[in-house]
Amino acid sequence: MRSFEAAARHESYTMAAEELGVTQGAVSRQVRELEAALGVTLFRRVGRAVRLSKAGRALFEELAGDLQRLNGTINRAIAAGDGASLLTLAVLPTFATRWLLPRLPDFKHLHPGIELDLHSYTTPFSLEERRMDLAIHFGHEDWPGARLRKLFPEKLVVAAAPVLLGDQRTFEEQHVFDLPLLHLTSRPGLWSEYHASLGLDARAVFPGMRFDQFSMLIEGAVAGLGAAILPSYLIEAELASGALVQTGQLANASGSAYFIATPTGQRNEAVQAFADWIIRQTKRHL
Repeated sequence: MRSFEAAARHESYTMAAEELGVTQGAVSRQVRELEAALGVTLFRRVGRAVRLSKAGRALFEELAGDLQRLNGTINRAIAAGDGASLLTLAVLPTFATRWLLPRLPDFKHLHPGIELDLHSYTTPFSLEERRMDLAIHFGHEDWPGARLRKLFPEKLVVAAAPVLLGDQRTFEEQHVFDLPLLHLTSRPGLWSEYHASLGLDARAVFPGMRFDQFSMLIEGAVAGLGAAILPSYLIEAELASGALVQTGQLANASGSAYFIATPTGQRNEAVQAFADWIIRQTKRHL
């Protein structure tokens, strides 16, 4: 089943073999054995490549979730066997690396009996189907099938490396538009919003480098490639060290915020402990 799932995900026996640490022949043989057991053809040859058959795609769509749930069940059994609770979290990647992970030693110190299993995600999904105990959600109260508790609203700040600012004592907010500007591709209108908020003439487009991840945008700003509009919680260390300097702030017109999302009806002591802890952390942040 693992060989089939990997081959189906990549639509490649070679890539599946590399992922699983076996030979291509081993993957091909296991897929043939599965086809023989089921009595259906799971892949069809297209030149030198393989593509899922209709039956193969139907099996893959069901199996991927089954394997993930089975993996979660095994992890919980391992944790329980050692007297610990396992808490499975879904976290936005940049939030995890830049805000959550640096604070987790405090949680582990307070709750040594709770083991954490972290997964990254980018769009909401069924927490119950994926067997996730808790997720950190950004946006509005729009996660179906989940109970949401608000953590904090997004605070956007304008920041740049000191090398770009010259004499910071005479640098005014509107001077940032004399600098190269860095953009996040998923939120292209931020500089236009900030320009308008300063009472300047309406402009829809600003040139500059574009990035598809906040993590790259932050590194670009630190490297002096240009000024950026960033969530303050993601650049706490850079602002504290002086690697970035805040030159302005953009009001949160969208009302977007961060939430704890948990499956509806769930009652779990480990989840409650984590939720209480992260709420305390966000109050310190605010």
